Amino acid sequence: MKILVIKLGAKGDVVRTLPVLLGIKEKYPDVRNVHKTDISEHPENPINKQEDFFDSEIHWLVKKSNIGVIEGSPEVSKIWTLENTPNEKFDILYNFDVEEEATALAMKIPADRKYGFYSENGFASAFNLGAEYYLNTMFDDNTKINNRKTYQEMMFNAAELPYKKQHHTIYLSDEDKLYAEEFIKINKIKTEKLIGIHMGAGPRWPSKAWAEEKVKGFIQLAKSKGYEILLFGGPDESEKQGKLTEALKKQNILIYRNNPLNTDKQFASLVNLCNVIVCSDSFALHVSLAFKKPTIGLFFCTPYHEIEGYNLFKPIASPMLYEFFPEKMNQFSEQLINSISAEEVMKEVENISF
Repeated sequence: MKILVIKLGAKGDVVRTLPVLLGIKEKYPDVRNVHKTDISEHPENPINKQEDFFDSEIHWLVKKSNIGVIEGSPEVSKIWTLENTPNEKFDILYNFDVEEEATALAMKIPADRKYGFYSENGFASAFNLGAEYYLNTMFDDNTKINNRKTYQEMMFNAAELPYKKQHHTIYLSDEDKLYAEEFIKINKIKTEKLIGIHMGAGPRWPSKAWAEEKVKGFIQLAKSKGYEILLFGGPDESEKQGKLTEALKKQNILIYRNNPLNTDKQFASLVNLCNVIVCSDSFALHVSLAFKKPTIGLFFCTPYHEIEGYNLFKPIASPMLYEFFPEKMNQFSEQLINSISAEEVMKEVENISF
């Protein structure tokens, strides 16, 4: 059974699509057939057997920049990229992306059965009934507002697979684990009460990330209570990360920060060091939950109901969220990104057992 999964991006969505691999393997498990070729009447003589293995072979087509979060998964036999798309036929194709780049590929690549999304006259359409609901959440504001299904549940529905809150981790290589160990040694970090804070949230929604002054206030409060801080950021947050670190240093507050140019796996290895992660609706949130870390998510203009928390997730929603979601999600508001207090977040951190 040869199966293709198409999920190109965004990076956080690739992470939270990983559990579908387990659902596929549960429905199409590896099977061992045993043929008894010589049955002896004498129990002291062994029975000769011939064994055949029939694997459900899963391939994944992804953007080259997102390979890292899939690599190492024992469920994936081969990874394809847009630069090297498959030119073979599959038994089953699942496309979990609604963007034109992916839906066009779902139409082009041959398969006996197809689930998820394809392109029709330039618009995303559903191959199957189970995929229609997610499309409705994408294009109908009322459905989006009232939706209470998690992203994972909607993807399982799109694939016509039973959803049982399957969880899939990110697999770190020995090199990635060593990177994290060296980071601890070089910085002499005590990890017993280590809080990871991610500053960014991607550029699509300008009011998605917590205000810098609120991040600063939370760090000051956490440090006064004996916590250590690892400040995360990517290339887009590099300047902000440096300024905040220096401003706190002038107050004799020492914090640690990741390299903004970390690979995805290096970033993930550092997230895995933390006892709790505080972040907005971002890549860091999905990485944290993939590692089963207690995660406090801050939501300003996006819905928190779609996050599968695995009993580890505490969402804090801005009281202004539904003033902006979904019609004004693309607007920036200073008041909105300041609408969650440092004290409120600290209270949730202290509810977690370290």
